[in-house]
Amino acid sequence: MAAVVDDDQSILRSLEYLLESADYTVHLFTSASAFLDSGCLPEIDCLISDIDMPGVDGFELVRLVRNMRPGLAVVLITGYPDRLTHLPSLGGPPNPRIFTKPFVGRELLEALGEALRSAPE
Repeated sequence: MAAVVDDDQSILRSLEYLLESADYTVHLFTSASAFLDSGCLPEIDCLISDIDMPGVDGFELVRLVRNMRPGLAVVLITGYPDRLTHLPSLGGPPNPRIFTKPFVGRELLEALGEALRSAPE
């Protein structure tokens, strides 16, 4: 099961379609707070999140999630690649893969598969 967090509805729907085409069950959230409040963190296998969101951004979301699920597979996406110059500490390994928008769906699915294979049980 995958959780996707992005404040852009078009990105949410695109990722939903992409992930469902690869046989993932997908839960969509328009904010990090909505995701954290949902209670689904123990059930998901992977998290895909935008970096640039109002309130809790993607970097902070990863730090919060890593406190509860240290080995969770994470993929981050951003429309602002200049923010990637100085990446903050994200709570230890494994480092999330980061994609800039627009991204190639096949490459994101490959990175997600790699992250899931390398995630601890």
